[in-house]
Amino acid sequence: MAVTMESIKQLRALTGAGMMDVKNALTETEGDIDKAAALLRERGIASAANKADREASEGFVGMYLHHNGKIATMVELNCETDFVARNEVFQQLAKDLAIHIAMADPTYANRDDVPADEVEAERTRLTEEAAAEGKPENVVGKIVEGRLNRYFSEIVLVDQAYIKDDKKTVGELLAENIATIGENIQVGRFARIAIGE
Repeated sequence: MAVTMESIKQLRALTGAGMMDVKNALTETEGDIDKAAALLRERGIASAANKADREASEGFVGMYLHHNGKIATMVELNCETDFVARNEVFQQLAKDLAIHIAMADPTYANRDDVPADEVEAERTRLTEEAAAEGKPENVVGKIVEGRLNRYFSEIVLVDQAYIKDDKKTVGELLAENIATIGENIQVGRFARIAIGE
């Protein structure tokens, strides 16, 4: 399949990637838009990892108030420049994260934020649980790691399944936006207030 202007426009609209990146991806995949989109996502996530060390000192505070007035959230979403902080896509991401926090109620933003003693206590509990179930000793470690990852997916924001698309985590959503926007994006602080909790 040939690379046409129409396919370039279609892939740019789909991914938000730059013209040359789109053209190169389409050339590499012989004009297959789905494969090219997957290739760009793969490269975007790789480039997101490269941007993770860059300082994100600008940002936007996303807010959400539930329709019944009983849950409210605020989230600080950081980026590298005020230009991106004023971008509608970035601001919408902050608002979407505020909605996610209202519904999913995470405790921590990242795994690094979870106190080491809390992680160790959970690991000990899970190890004892697996042993009590009579699991073979050689697989207990793998079982504990799997259950510990599930524990993190309940309490850590970036590990949670994104409420608007549960096929991806919040961390994957952030990586996609880093690839699209081209800057490091990090969740700073967040707060959730609910009546009666």
